Amino acid sequence: MKKKVLVLFGGKSTEHEISRISATSVLKNMDKDKYDIGVIGIDKCGNFFKYIGEYENIAGEDWKKYSCDISDLINYIKEFDIAFPVLHGLYGEDGTIQGLFEMLGVPYVGCKVLASSVAMDKIYTKIVFNKAGIKQVPSVYIRKKDDGSIILIDDKFNEIKEYEEIIKVIEKKIGYPAFIKPSNSGSSVGVSKAKNKEELMLSINDAKKYDDKILVEKAINCREIECAVLEDAGNVKASVVGEILPAGEFYSYESKYEDENSGLSIPANVDDSISEYIRNVAIKAFKSIDGSGLSRVDFFIDKDTGDIYLNEINTMPGFTSISMYPKLWEKTGIEYSKLIDILIENAK
Repeated sequence: MKKKVLVLFGGKSTEHEISRISATSVLKNMDKDKYDIGVIGIDKCGNFFKYIGEYENIAGEDWKKYSCDISDLINYIKEFDIAFPVLHGLYGEDGTIQGLFEMLGVPYVGCKVLASSVAMDKIYTKIVFNKAGIKQVPSVYIRKKDDGSIILIDDKFNEIKEYEEIIKVIEKKIGYPAFIKPSNSGSSVGVSKAKNKEELMLSINDAKKYDDKILVEKAINCREIECAVLEDAGNVKASVVGEILPAGEFYSYESKYEDENSGLSIPANVDDSISEYIRNVAIKAFKSIDGSGLSRVDFFIDKDTGDIYLNEINTMPGFTSISMYPKLWEKTGIEYSKLIDILIENAK
């Protein structure tokens, strides 16, 4: 008997378009002999639609033309054996949709509520990784207040409110250049690099558009290395490691998805000892957030010192045809369709 699998795409986040492309790839690679597939599209306003069109139309902006309303969303979702939320960013990767599945008693692919919410928030991810003794680049936590002004939250969660004192702390602890990142955003949306005080404030003001919590992080001259993690029958394993070759100054949204000069090197050209270290830390990071199913763990290797830093963990990494996660597993020996089978078989 076929398993009934519900694939969800879209969502309210800034990664809505990437989710649609990821879902298209997932659906095209699912074994139709094994699965009875249903599809839900979520628009940018958070409305749910039953998608009934061809899979290749999902990536287009007019995907809703091939959809219809769902009269009873809750009972429709409960008809399925497993949910596969191919959703990136807020409201899809942050524990919210996972909480819905938990309440409905529907097993789903990927990390549970706690791991999803912690991993989505870069600031709280750092707190967990610090506790686990995992090396990270120095950073500062900035928070936007209701009136639009900012405060700095120190390591003991004390608040620094004076503007000049905030700048002084950032310049002393981080210095320039620095990266400014919204805490809850993916695909490098809202991320910018500041080389002086003026650019720092402009970057913070830009990041405030995407989140109330902002991370200011030391910029290092680095290589960007990624490792895929997969849970299969209770065993957590790591893929070969790959390297991002950004066309721009850093791996921005445009560099990831729009610049054809960006590339990947799989496996990465690193010593076996470095590869093994990264793979072990990736598994440790996954376990430290109580992860399940899958994640992609991103690292920096400092070109000047050789130091290795964990950058972030993504609990629903991109599944597009050019995405690192499926490509890493393909190079490790697991084809795309088999990878999907494993994820569905291990849904909880």
